[in-house]
Amino acid sequence: MTLIPQEIPVGIVGLGLMGCSITTCLLIAGHPVVAVAPIPDDLIHALTRIQDHLERSLQHGLIDQQPDHYLSNLIITEDYQELRPCQLVIECTIENRAIKESVYQKVERVIAPDALLASNTSAIPISVLQKLTQHPKRFFGLHWAEPAHTTRFLEIICGDDSAVSQGEYLYELAHFWRKEPILVRKDIAGFITNRLMYAMYREAISLVENGYATVEDVDRSCRNNAGYFMTLVGVFRWMDLTGVPAYHTVMKDLLPTLNNSTEVPKLIDDIVKSGGRGVANAHGFYEYTPEEARLWEETFTEFSFKIREIALQYPADYVKKKLKEQE
Repeated sequence: MTLIPQEIPVGIVGLGLMGCSITTCLLIAGHPVVAVAPIPDDLIHALTRIQDHLERSLQHGLIDQQPDHYLSNLIITEDYQELRPCQLVIECTIENRAIKESVYQKVERVIAPDALLASNTSAIPISVLQKLTQHPKRFFGLHWAEPAHTTRFLEIICGDDSAVSQGEYLYELAHFWRKEPILVRKDIAGFITNRLMYAMYREAISLVENGYATVEDVDRSCRNNAGYFMTLVGVFRWMDLTGVPAYHTVMKDLLPTLNNSTEVPKLIDDIVKSGGRGVANAHGFYEYTPEEARLWEETFTEFSFKIREIALQYPADYVKKKLKEQE
């Protein structure tokens, strides 16, 4: 089957930070997009956010048409009825089961029985969410990384009741979204990336709480070690490149000393209970002036384009391509 994004209407429900960047990604791929804003405030700001994403994408060579070319394929609405022609609908609301269930009910009243339904959840198991729907077999997780229109990351997660063949369809479609997708064939809490990252977050916080290093020191370690190689290779290829036996030796002594607490660490708990949201309100693990917070957001946006340019020079099959060139 030939996939033509221009012939596959996609719906987005939820136009917050991620909903807007996912919408941008799908527009760049050529999909007609219907974006539903359940929150009135998002209805007001969504078009500006998406237009800004497109303008920056044009500046960085990610697209070659003016933003209006892509925006002509976009409908922003509060009316779920507009989702009727969509062959895929992606829910991007907050991590609240009751809210998500309400969204699924509204979506399933209008979409076709064979249309796919997905959630951008990063915390709630897909096997749990799909039981809130009328047709669990068509329900999947689509876990994106922000900003969705520049990053190559995407996890496609099958729940216990999902039709794996439909997951494979989404896997193929995701390549048109300029992703290197991961198809998670068995549901697991946190999926793949979050399980890896939260193990790191827990250990990082533990090192600070126990006085081994400061927040700045831990960040510096991440940037100059894992941050040095991970755009090129993952952890398994890194161990291959640097010698597997050494890691085997270190694991014997180091693994028993790593933090394995099941409680939320006090450091992050105190920040959240005091109202801290990070750069969003200039209060997190670091303290920011409003100007610093704004500049960090702008710098991250700029960096996401630049790191993408570097990463595209070294795709996953880079070495295979080099070998073919040498034949």
